[in-house]
Amino acid sequence: MLSIGAHAAPFGKMTERSKQKAAAEAERAGVQQKLSVLKKDISKTESAKDDAADTLAESEQAISDANRALRDLQQEQGDTNTKLQQLSGEHDRLAATVAQQKQQLAKLLREQYVAGNEDRIKLLLSGDNPNRINRDLQMLAYVSQAQARLLESLRSNLKAVEVNQEAAQNAKDELEEIAEEQLQQKAKLEQEKGRRAALLSTLSKKLVAQRKEAGNLERDEQRMTGLVDKLGKLIAEQAAAAAAEKKRQEQVAAAKAAKAKADAEARALAKAKAAEAERQRLANKANNSKSGTIKPAVPNPADAIDADEPKVAAIKPSPAPVPAPREEETPPPAKAADIALAPAAPAGAFASMKGQLRSPVAGKVAAKFGSRRGDGPSWKGVFIRASEGADVHVVAGGRVVFADWLRGFGNLIIIDHGGQYMSIYGNNQSLLKRAGDIVKAGDSIASAGNSGGNEESGLYFELRHQGAAFDPAGWVKF
Repeated sequence: MLSIGAHAAPFGKMTERSKQKAAAEAERAGVQQKLSVLKKDISKTESAKDDAADTLAESEQAISDANRALRDLQQEQGDTNTKLQQLSGEHDRLAATVAQQKQQLAKLLREQYVAGNEDRIKLLLSGDNPNRINRDLQMLAYVSQAQARLLESLRSNLKAVEVNQEAAQNAKDELEEIAEEQLQQKAKLEQEKGRRAALLSTLSKKLVAQRKEAGNLERDEQRMTGLVDKLGKLIAEQAAAAAAEKKRQEQVAAAKAAKAKADAEARALAKAKAAEAERQRLANKANNSKSGTIKPAVPNPADAIDADEPKVAAIKPSPAPVPAPREEETPPPAKAADIALAPAAPAGAFASMKGQLRSPVAGKVAAKFGSRRGDGPSWKGVFIRASEGADVHVVAGGRVVFADWLRGFGNLIIIDHGGQYMSIYGNNQSLLKRAGDIVKAGDSIASAGNSGGNEESGLYFELRHQGAAFDPAGWVKF
């Protein structure tokens, strides 16, 4: 049985996990670049006035990244351990099969050695009944075929054992990578938590003062509205790009199908012509044999040019093949970053769930939609008081279109539900999903906290349609 213990991975060896991770990061980079540009565009419209919460941005983002990495690593570790156990069981089954096949082969070789290697010659020279000799020779042929099949099966199973061992070693190397990354992320998390605590202690008075300023609250609201509006435009652009890409793929598939059909018809026609030519050749040969003379072919005066072509009876002319579009006529495939934020849910799916959505986090609603925020604007969402680190769940299926730190809202995640509906989750301790990820209703997308300079731990939650915030009370069962 395979040992489950990890071995040191060879220096410089890159596991399959590392390759897949690098490819995923490269693909996400394009989406993140678009969102970074969008975020900078929002910042340009604001004054350069200092905000104390901005000082916390780097450490709060780092804490979020470390927590998300640890959550991902824990999931990967479980999956890899399961895979290793499956490989171990498969190895045991293969080893048992190989051992059995080796025993069978050894038995056959012993029997062949005892019988001698000249069995067929002895039979032919024995002078025995020819029918019996033929039967015995046939039996020897069956035995030889069985030996050949057994050898081929043994080779195949030995190769499978080798592949299994390589996969198991790769899984062990991946577990080593995961364990090392976990240590690094835990150290980073503790360091950033300490850094944030130190910053909070020096900025606490300034944060309290700025939270009470009506102007800051209004700017926060304008910032969120600007972000949602720009995201809406970006989503619409990507939806159009995704539709064009789908059409392009359908055109390519149709062209391939048409070409395959035309090729098949051409092959069938050529085969039918060849069969008809062979039939006529045999008919001519039979006629010549009966007459005893070779008669020259009589040309058809109606078609003297094509007299040497065999006539194809009862074959309908095949339709002209549909020409495949030329390469220059087929648009190039869309880049992943250009369709990564396209809606993942049907347009009417979210609206149909009105009044059935579950609360995004376990806690008590401390501020309701429309209530006044001191001397500032009214709440455009609800604030749910919750313990730090509590799981935040998405209220409905959709796609993550924003997952980043934003002034006034801390670690923020926005989900597009299709039909121009969005749900917004702010002040999180950690964001567990990335932009472009598809989520299902109830998935954990974040953990509650007080990022962005909020005084209480909890979740800020909004629902928006066509960019405008509306009361979630009639939609969500808080």
